[in-house]
Amino acid sequence: MKIAFIGGGNMGEAILSRILERKLSTRETIFVSDVNEARRQYLEKTYHVNTTDNNKSAAAVSEVIVLAIKPQTLTPAMEGLKGRLKPSQLVLSIIAGARIDTLRHGLNHVSIVRAMPNTPAQIGAGMTVWTTTPEVNEQQKQWAKSILGSIGKEIYVGDEKYLDMATAVSGSGPAYFFLFAEALADAAVSIGVPREMAEKLVTQTILGSGSLLSNSGKPPAELRRSVTSPGGTTAEAIASFEKSGFNEIVRKAVVAAYERAIQLGGQQK
Repeated sequence: MKIAFIGGGNMGEAILSRILERKLSTRETIFVSDVNEARRQYLEKTYHVNTTDNNKSAAAVSEVIVLAIKPQTLTPAMEGLKGRLKPSQLVLSIIAGARIDTLRHGLNHVSIVRAMPNTPAQIGAGMTVWTTTPEVNEQQKQWAKSILGSIGKEIYVGDEKYLDMATAVSGSGPAYFFLFAEALADAAVSIGVPREMAEKLVTQTILGSGSLLSNSGKPPAELRRSVTSPGGTTAEAIASFEKSGFNEIVRKAVVAAYERAIQLGGQQK
């Protein structure tokens, strides 16, 4: 694949590095366009790919154009590319909140993939939900699937509405876990555990629990019950969580994120 990245930030770099690792493209056929000269120099030195500050020239020689810029810079970027893309080119957007209709009209282009990855993509452990316009052909879908699969797990959905939902769950989800890890470490310190020890205990506990959940094939509720002996320490902690309305707190947080994702998408129309 000949691939152009419009934007060379952290997520763009994550995808770029995994594409090269999986040999989905070559250094000679990847172009990265970014306005930051220092960032271009870093990417060129680190990955030996072509870099430029001209979106049009990067897109012109590519089969897949990955939009990896910040939402606030989307409008001027689309204005620069509008009417310049060929029907055979695929646009793959990872811009949060940018709806397909916004991209279709802003670029005057119909072959579009909209994807919602998350930050663990930076270590190849991401979760991406994606969808396409009807005009995207099977070869282009395979391009998108292989690119998004290179940064972790991917799920294709036929309805764009699920991307806002995924934003609230997997897109924002890493922050929820980091917040919980922070709170758990603080709680450990409050009962006398040294800070360094607390952070190691929490990090490995979360890592191990996530791996167990992923590899056991059992639902979270079953795993939770297996750890919770009646009358034991875990049961006491779970009872405290439930008394404080833990499930409702999480539900409200996800709903708030979901509603904000819808709002942001509406603002970008």
